[in-house]
Amino acid sequence: MNGSSSQNSFFARLYHRWLSGSIGIPCKTISEDACHEVPHNFFSIFFAKILTQIGDRLINPKTTLIWLTNSLGVPSFFEGILVPLRESGSMLPQLFIASWVQKQSLRKHAWALGNALQGLFIFSLAFIPLLFKGVAAGWAITGAIAAFSLSRGLSSIAAKDVMGKTTPKARRGRLNGWVSSAGGFIAMAAGVTLLIQGNWTELGPVQFTWILSIGAGLWLLSVLLIEGIREFPTSSPISSEHFSKKRGPNTPGMSLLWKDNAFRTFVIVRALAIGSGLSAPYIISLAHKALDGRSFWLGVFIIVDGLSATLSSPFWGRMSDRSSKFVLRFAMSITTALLMMACTLSWIQIQGKTAMLTYPILFFLLGIAHSGVRLGRKTYIVDMAEGDQRTQYVSVSNSIIGIILLAMGAITSAVSLLSVPLALLVFAVCAGAGSLLAIRLPEVSDEEN
Repeated sequence: MNGSSSQNSFFARLYHRWLSGSIGIPCKTISEDACHEVPHNFFSIFFAKILTQIGDRLINPKTTLIWLTNSLGVPSFFEGILVPLRESGSMLPQLFIASWVQKQSLRKHAWALGNALQGLFIFSLAFIPLLFKGVAAGWAITGAIAAFSLSRGLSSIAAKDVMGKTTPKARRGRLNGWVSSAGGFIAMAAGVTLLIQGNWTELGPVQFTWILSIGAGLWLLSVLLIEGIREFPTSSPISSEHFSKKRGPNTPGMSLLWKDNAFRTFVIVRALAIGSGLSAPYIISLAHKALDGRSFWLGVFIIVDGLSATLSSPFWGRMSDRSSKFVLRFAMSITTALLMMACTLSWIQIQGKTAMLTYPILFFLLGIAHSGVRLGRKTYIVDMAEGDQRTQYVSVSNSIIGIILLAMGAITSAVSLLSVPLALLVFAVCAGAGSLLAIRLPEVSDEEN
């Protein structure tokens, strides 16, 4: 479709009404051809990401998969490795995937391939409740999640590149914010369902199969939207000969850590910020003990988690378009204060009505802070580079964070065996140090908003 017809479409009118106002579309950071297709591409990316957000909620290892493993009699050992495996598995291979993605003149096909593979692996996961129990089910679920997570890495790196090529710099934060907000609504719906049903562990294998199959179908449906993105070919995709010539000590990739001071600082700051997400299970653990582990409260926390994302993500997204550096610093400062508060509450060992009020509020505020950290660092990494350099930045930072995530998860898990408050204190100190270090990050956001 040509530029003029695209600009007169329904999505173009909607885009201009919600985002552009009187200043039009700021296109300094994308090509002229891509500028004509911004409204169509903005909403294509938005709805594709919404579908995968729903799928993520349906297979969330902190909720659905935990209930599934309990119903199948899977040993608790497997429960402890699902969350870090899902998160880090998508990050570790990105340094190696990046070279293949950079060879593609159209990066949307790599994104679509990653989502298609994720959908297929979730379909394989959906049939495990019908076929396995106990240890066998544990290994089967772990294998499916590992394969899913590796495919997720391909989608992650390609999606950021497609967004960088098709969405103006001053609109990327809001796009991520709206997606996160919609994901929050979905989480709230899941929590309400849990409250109504009372106890998810009563779901049988057939019900779990249906839930996971729906999630897989959503991933496959997102492929159609991704392929519909009007991406223009990269002017000079990198060839295999280029990569073979560049191998060695000067290979683009890990060398960025010591050659690019700003990028190195960003990776360190991001590593120090991982406690905003990893600390959530410990908060739930404290609340579980204080509230006698009733399933009603699990529904409350799922609703609270969704509400925090729904309310805060649009704000964080808009602020990230103005200064993703500020959002990252501010959210990490909030995280530090909240985790210190959690340490205190744990040592005091609050109970009864005090716990009923305090822990949901604390979890709500931590969810707001985590949304800020996540949206701030996502927008920053996309805005700090252009073209193939962006692909390198994303792949290197995610690969390093994947390793740190596994290591930090193992360390804090060991520490938590001695003291949960001590584990929270470790996360708090790291977040505080990261907030201070973020002062050294350069501003990368576009002033044109």
